[in-house]
Amino acid sequence: MVLVPKPALQQFSFIRNIKPTTFFSGIPLIDLSKPDSKHLLVKACEEFGFFKVVNHGVPLEFISKLESEAVKFFSLPLSEKEKASPPNPFGYGKKSIGQNGDVGWVEYLLLTTNQESVSQRLSSVFGDNPEKFRCALNDYVSAVKKMACEILEMMADGLKIQNRNVFSKLLMDEQSDSVFRLNHYPPCPEIQALKDHNMIGFGEHTDPQIISVLRSNNTSGLQISLNDGSWISVPPDPSSFFINVGDSLQVHI
Repeated sequence: MVLVPKPALQQFSFIRNIKPTTFFSGIPLIDLSKPDSKHLLVKACEEFGFFKVVNHGVPLEFISKLESEAVKFFSLPLSEKEKASPPNPFGYGKKSIGQNGDVGWVEYLLLTTNQESVSQRLSSVFGDNPEKFRCALNDYVSAVKKMACEILEMMADGLKIQNRNVFSKLLMDEQSDSVFRLNHYPPCPEIQALKDHNMIGFGEHTDPQIISVLRSNNTSGLQISLNDGSWISVPPDPSSFFINVGDSLQVHI
């Protein structure tokens, strides 16, 4: 947990709760094991830009192991976590997000999906024994990459692109610039004392890449904006993944 004096809170955004959170029930659901999944996926991209996938093939064991290791990492003293900082661009960071001066009530571990680079960063925190975290991370990332490639190839089919691996090969290339990010939104005691307010962990933004693959634990907080500009709350589902269409793909749709 990171404690800051009240004047410092002014740099962060927070919202006043007018009414209890109401979850939106209309998020498109794509079952990747069904024959019609390609058609439904393309429709969701065109009409919604966001959808949930089930029967995705990522073992729940991989998910739970990585989440356990992530909890251990973020529970470390700040001095230990900062051994993996600053995020330039990879490593441990807090509050400052990216290069544009954005701030949020969040701490994170940003890693490339290149295994060698990951090992170097983990060694700075875990010394000579980063193996457990590294194995959990590699198993998880490999399985999620496989799922993401399947989704990207379905999208290419929907766009009637002759080479259906035009997107997926970018992900599987050894020089891929794909990244993996673990976010942790710690409690903010000063805001918790104001019972009708919530801190914004990561503010309004779009994703520049082709797609973002999101997974949350059983905690709510994720919101997306609809075409009419209204914001809706996404029900958390720790056994599923959410796919957000990024700016790079939108230009093709």
